[in-house]
Amino acid sequence: MAAAPANKFDSQGYLRFLSASAGDPRFTADYILDEIKYSYRLSWLENLLYRYVLIPQTKKALLQQKEDYSWTDSRPNWGPGRIDPFNPVKFNTLKLPKDNTIGNSDMMPLWNQKMHKGFALHWDGLETSLTETVQTGAIGDGATKKSLPVADLQRVEDFIQELPPPKYPFAIDEQVAAKGSQIFANTCASCHAFGGVRTGTVISVQEVGTDRHRLDMWTQEAADTYNHFGDGYPWDFKNLRKTNGYVSVSLDGLWLRAPYLHNGSVPSLQDLLEKPENRPQVFYRGYDVYDPKKVGFITEGDEAKAVGFKYDTTVTANSNQGHVYGTDLSGEDKKALIEYLKTM
Repeated sequence: MAAAPANKFDSQGYLRFLSASAGDPRFTADYILDEIKYSYRLSWLENLLYRYVLIPQTKKALLQQKEDYSWTDSRPNWGPGRIDPFNPVKFNTLKLPKDNTIGNSDMMPLWNQKMHKGFALHWDGLETSLTETVQTGAIGDGATKKSLPVADLQRVEDFIQELPPPKYPFAIDEQVAAKGSQIFANTCASCHAFGGVRTGTVISVQEVGTDRHRLDMWTQEAADTYNHFGDGYPWDFKNLRKTNGYVSVSLDGLWLRAPYLHNGSVPSLQDLLEKPENRPQVFYRGYDVYDPKKVGFITEGDEAKAVGFKYDTTVTANSNQGHVYGTDLSGEDKKALIEYLKTM
């Protein structure tokens, strides 16, 4: 689904695969050129280019990347659908000293951004400009000051502004959902409905009570440094900041955004409406079979275990505590609320 959180993509696993490939003794010009011959015949000039430039430089770059990301070896794994979005920027782009922070968090959906105008961006609201968010995203993925493709990124921004959230693909009990809409209006709308007085604003971590590691990862020093990163270029950053909590996000396309909370520590909406002590403590994420009843991906059973990443909420930065809003509703009201949330 375009612009959806990549629930199955293991970006850290991919980085480690590339590093392991570069470190393999078979990563030589002789071996790779012999493999290329199976599907393509290089010209003599291409052969020289690959042998003496492309293959050696690729190996060198991948080994440097392994060194640049060596700090991840001493922290909890990200797992599929998650990333540490700003520690790589702090350490590799801004050249700030390595600290012990952990920023592991779920990838966020990018659709429907025209409805998010004026909202704080990223889980902790560290940005207020969509343009800067798109551009810093490109820099975080390897663009340089000189190579930043501003015009191309404007097209990306235009696309995600207009792209609608996906419709829930399963049957909805409209009568139950109608009751749930009233419960949502009374219980959730002020923080999560478009037009809600706190929707898109930063709620203090003391109030929301969720794991604070992602918040603590981003520092005032990092914000100040990043705001000067583009000095002297036609583009520039000035809206990065340090906050004291997490954004009360809108819920458009909510059904496809499981697992829930900023660190993906709660498998389903049904689980999110349970008190933290009753939420799953260990589950498997990265399986793509959907559970319409719980509203989330299946996270237990042999198949989920076989293909998924073991998520243990006792691991540092994986806590499923907090966000107790709605947990005191009756079972019937929770069912109605979940039915309505499917429509968003």
